Parts: sequence; structure tokens; C-alpha cells
Amino acid sequence: MQSQDFDLAILGGGPVGSVLALLLARLAPQPARIVLLQTDTASQYGHRPELDPRVLAINHGSRVLLESLNAWPQQAALIQTIHVSQRGRLGRTVIRHHDFDVPELGCVVRYGQLYDKLTNALATSGVQVLNGESAHVIGQDTGGVSIEQGSRRMRAKLVVHADGLAGLEPTRQHTQYALLTRARASRPRAGWAFERFTNEGPLAVLPHPEALGEQSIVWCCSPERAHALQALAPEDFSQALTEMFGSRVGTLTVDGPVACVPLAMTLRPQTIDGRCVAIGNAAQTLHPVAGQGLNLGLRDAATLAMALREWLVVPEQTPGEALQRYEQLRGPDRQLTVRLTDLLSRVFTTKLPLIEHAAGLALLGMDLLPALRAPLARHLLQGLRL
Repeated sequence: MQSQDFDLAILGGGPVGSVLALLLARLAPQPARIVLLQTDTASQYGHRPELDPRVLAINHGSRVLLESLNAWPQQAALIQTIHVSQRGRLGRTVIRHHDFDVPELGCVVRYGQLYDKLTNALATSGVQVLNGESAHVIGQDTGGVSIEQGSRRMRAKLVVHADGLAGLEPTRQHTQYALLTRARASRPRAGWAFERFTNEGPLAVLPHPEALGEQSIVWCCSPERAHALQALAPEDFSQALTEMFGSRVGTLTVDGPVACVPLAMTLRPQTIDGRCVAIGNAAQTLHPVAGQGLNLGLRDAATLAMALREWLVVPEQTPGEALQRYEQLRGPDRQLTVRLTDLLSRVFTTKLPLIEHAAGLALLGMDLLPALRAPLARHLLQGLRL
């Protein structure tokens, strides 16, 4: 069995793990002492994640970070206006980019294109990238952590989990599934994103990065309803989608595949375990409402990189103090974002008229009073800043 030794190992080569590796490469005196362990996962795209057509919502703060790493995809659909409404009830609010002096509130990019840009940036970063089977920790002691990846055996002074929440029980199992698809709008509105709250769950209609008039759809509803909708013929599904969303972008037409994904909120109580720390989806998974999951994970990566800045120079020292500083800095933003998305996913689905009317009045109040709208908008733009 091969054996190697590193200062820091990142388990998981998705966007969050890759961004952390790029940030650390700029701070570490010896980037080659950092290793990123990627998993070769066979899927309908073979072993080529760059072909994955899924889309990601990236807020303004995350775009600035990715651009600084030369990892911004060529194709991106701008979000300059966010329209939030409640189906069948009073109240809506509109958030515009010029209210916050930014060129856009966010963007929608393809996962495959982002992955490709991150891969190219890693190739010149000096960080070692090892592909293979899923890597896992097999033990740790006061001096470091032992890792296995297939036939490889490694030691690292510090391990970062960025590989999802395998084996961790959900904190809250949402009684919702997400239907994911792509639609054509007969009257598209360039730069507009819509979050439509229904009594079944939120329905997001976002601009697609590949073509004007194309929309990315995230439709959350009960498991029974989701499976019934997925089984519909394309024309019937399109009619149901248009009826649920309304006529703000005209008729929505879906003729491609519809994916159905169960939703759950998971929050790891402690992100630190000795010389191991969890970030991104390895620390928490969020409901897709407001598109905050990846953005929260990227903030994890950026904060951890800064917390480890001094330790990277002298990795023989224990990383405990740096990890504690990271946990203190990330705690408030992490807790607030997880609970905010969980609340938004549930408050409009109570089917209690009093609560739904109160939620509608809150939307109306935010629309009428910028002082009420600004804190939520700024959190969605860049997260909680301390």
C-alpha cells in the first residue's frame, strides 16, 4: 500500500473543496504539501463532471470570490431583480440590484462549466490533486490524521471534510421533494428571478445561463404531488407549472427531463473533531429556497483559509487555535442561514390562513419599507458579516 504525507488534506473535490484548495495555495509557502482528494463518480455523464448540466445560483459575494481565483464560468445569467410573492395571498416584494450599488444580485451558472474552470485553476495552483475512490479518515492521534483512498494510504496534519454528509442523520426531514427541470418562457424577463411561495412549497423560476428565454425551475412540493407531476406528459406538466407560477413570464413550456429529489436539512452540531473540520455540505445541507447552499459553503471555505493563514507557515504547530477561531467566526452566519432557509420553506405551507396572511403582510412591508428589506437582501447577497 502506497503511503504519502501532507500538511493538509481536503476530502471532496466539488466547488467548495476546490475553492478552499485554491485559496490555501495562495497562502501556503509550499502548496504541494496540500492535497485535494477527488472521487471518480460514475454517472450518466461517465467520469466527466464538466458535462453536468445542473445549474447553481451564485450570489454577488461568491462571484467576487470566484473571479479572484480565475474560476468564473464564461456563461452566466445575471440576476438583477428578485421578485418574491405568495400564491393566492396578499403581499410581494421586489429586490433590485441598484438599491445596493452592485451590478447584479447574483448569477446562474452551469455546474459543469464551474467545475471545468476550477479544474483548470487547480492544475496551475501547485496543489496535488488525486483522483480515485472515495477517501475516508481511518483514525487520528495527537500528531495527525490517517486517510485511505483506495490503495493509497496518507497522513495529514489537518483534514478538511468537504465531501457531503454521508452517514449523518438529517436534523429535519422536509416533507417536500424538489422537481428540477428547464422551461421556455413565452415572455421572458431578462435579469429577473422569481421565488413564488405556495402552500405546497416554494417555486423558483430563474434565468438559465445558456439561452435568453430559458428558465431553470426548482418546484418544491409534497412527495406524492412531486411523483404525480413527474409522471405527467410534457404538455400536462407545462400546463400545471404555468398554472402554479402564474403569467409573469407568459407560458412555461417543458419538453426535457424532470428530476425529482428528496429534501432534508442537516446541521452538524460540531464542525470540528480533533484535527478534522467540516465545511460546506459536509457541515450543513439547506433547503434550496433562496439558493443559499453553495454560497454558504464558499463563505466557509474563505473563512477557513484566512483562519489557517498563520498555521500554514508553521504546520508543525497544533491547528486547534486556528480551528476554534474559524468556528467562532462561522457560527452566527451558519446558524442564521440554516434557520432562515428552513423557516422560509415551512412558513408558507402551514395552510393556516392567519399565518399565511401574516407572511404576506411581511412581504408587503418589506416592499414598502426599504429599511425592512435591506437586511434580508444583504444576507442573500453576501451572508452575515461580523
